[in-house]
Amino acid sequence: MSSLYIYNIARLCGVINDGRQRLSGREMAVMEAIDDAYLYVRDGVIKDFGKASSAEGRLQRELCIQDGTLMVDAAGGMILPSFCDSHTHIVYAESREQEFVDKIRGLSYAEIARRGGGILNSADRLHELSEDELYDRAMVRVREIVSKGTGAVEIKSGYGLNTADELKILNVIKRISDETPLRVVSTFLGAHAVGRKFAGRQSDYVDLVVEEMIPEVGRRQLADYIDVFCDEGFFTPQETSRILEAGKKWGMIPKIHGQELADSGGVEVAVSHGALSVDHLESMTDADIEMLKGCDTMPTALPGTSFFLNMPFAPGRKIIDNGLPLAIASDYNPGSTPSGDMKFAVSLACIKMRLLPEEALNAATINGAYAMGLGKDYGSITRGKTANFFITSPIPSLDYIPYAYTTSVIRSVFLQGKEICTEAL
Repeated sequence: MSSLYIYNIARLCGVINDGRQRLSGREMAVMEAIDDAYLYVRDGVIKDFGKASSAEGRLQRELCIQDGTLMVDAAGGMILPSFCDSHTHIVYAESREQEFVDKIRGLSYAEIARRGGGILNSADRLHELSEDELYDRAMVRVREIVSKGTGAVEIKSGYGLNTADELKILNVIKRISDETPLRVVSTFLGAHAVGRKFAGRQSDYVDLVVEEMIPEVGRRQLADYIDVFCDEGFFTPQETSRILEAGKKWGMIPKIHGQELADSGGVEVAVSHGALSVDHLESMTDADIEMLKGCDTMPTALPGTSFFLNMPFAPGRKIIDNGLPLAIASDYNPGSTPSGDMKFAVSLACIKMRLLPEEALNAATINGAYAMGLGKDYGSITRGKTANFFITSPIPSLDYIPYAYTTSVIRSVFLQGKEICTEAL
């Protein structure tokens, strides 16, 4: 049995005691916290917490000292639950900084894609790598996001665009899950774009996804979720529906890329298929907001994408004001968001989407966990949940985290109740 007792915590944030797995509307403006707190962890699970000066806190400390529990001094820092990043593409071959320059020169995301860049460019480069090479490159990004406070992450395929290379990506995702303490969920995104060999034959490519890729992924049990880029210039709502239905037959739960480039019908498809989340939403309409009311689908904003592509931000303020939940994710990928820094995503949500700090942090933790189907075990400081959290350096307030948008505030990271040295991952 391994255990630790953390003391001298200025504020323990993200406390949820009532079993809620997501927060909606006005609930999101409250991030429950305990000042002058302690946190007790045993066998990787949060066992107890409270006010250190209380009778219970003093007793717990004495018991821990007596049984040799590891005592950890938070040194006046805050503790927050680890970020839960519900939308990434971190298994890729190489960066695409030339396209960054193309964007500066005025080319749009769609124009770059039409010229053979974008997703197809990443697929070409990934095809040349072995699985081991791809794993080694992905692990550089895994270490990066863990050091920046992420403790649970969704990773998508989608840079293969043929069966063998999609399986290669999903195998790497499985290795990351098996060989690191990071909680990983996997998503099959064969319908990220039409493979280069199928140019002008989109319906044939959809046939390949449905009839070959999905059954092979399903037989190997490599994906928890299935996603489709349902947007202008990519896949239609009808094609999306066909792909999602095929995935469901193999136990893959739907998620959707929708409403990024245009009012594409992505939200309607997501709701009609019971998708766990619908992500992007930069072109979201008032009608989309109405459709999401009363359903279980989590609207997910990717503010880093809007920042990097210089495009509108998802209407996060309006989503919350209409009583809906909202998650925030990084969209870490080589083309449209080469950053997995969830703290920066939280800052962007505050600055550009007008979220309060508490709303943005809840969107990046408890609601992000929900958007991965992990709300039962991750995303908050709750007894019985996995002990994924980080300790900050002493900071003046919770608001300081998004306010100081480039300042590193994380002093130490704990996953499954153990302090993590990212270089050793």
